[in-house]
Amino acid sequence: MIEFVVIVESSADARTATKLADRTLVQKIDWLDAEMLQHLYRWSGLEAGTENSCWKNIDDITKRLADKFKFPTIRSNGQFKSDGQSANKIIKLISFLQHKQKREIKAVIFMHDLDNQPERKKYIDQVRSEQINQQTQLAIIIGTADRMRESWVLNGFVPSNQEEAQILKEITTELTFNSCEESHRLRSNSLEEPDRIRNPKIVVEKLTGGKMEREQQCWEETDLEILRKKGVQTGLTAYIDEIEERLIPIIESAE
Repeated sequence: MIEFVVIVESSADARTATKLADRTLVQKIDWLDAEMLQHLYRWSGLEAGTENSCWKNIDDITKRLADKFKFPTIRSNGQFKSDGQSANKIIKLISFLQHKQKREIKAVIFMHDLDNQPERKKYIDQVRSEQINQQTQLAIIIGTADRMRESWVLNGFVPSNQEEAQILKEITTELTFNSCEESHRLRSNSLEEPDRIRNPKIVVEKLTGGKMEREQQCWEETDLEILRKKGVQTGLTAYIDEIEERLIPIIESAE
């Protein structure tokens, strides 16, 4: 079966990225419905039987696979920096898995919070450009949340009752802007007053009551057009565009 490898910072990132991709594919491909997805592809990690892999574990995963399958050490030649080095290593590892394990990996999603470091996207973009020049048969999708995944959650938050509407109104008054319409303006990491209200994690917790089920509704149920409209500045719109551009052709060719 076709595999799409998912590289993330956390399981929450994986759930967000994959569900948004599933929804986009179903919306844009006329003959596709949600029940068919499980028969067309699966979301995977680098190691067989896993659903995703984390950036922080790439070196450990590489070592385990090297010990098991005896592939050559992947060395950096200094061409790429920081996250670009990791992305390059992952792509080389996928190439090995494609050819030696005969895994039908057709795409990789690199999901990353920018965390006020825009160079993260630039470095991964450089790796993708290099792969395109080499005509590698692997779709590379980049999802960078500005400032973090919670900014995407806020883009999808629509009050479901009067209590939630009131909480959002109070937060808007305190911030002097709507945190769901302009979540990219929430730049703080602080958990302390007075800056904690500008921390996306804090705002999400206040609006959802700390309930993951309510948080999930923001990316699983909110209309994709709303997400597109609100997500221009947070990288969400760009991610949806990437799914359309790079994954749809793979699914359509597998019909």
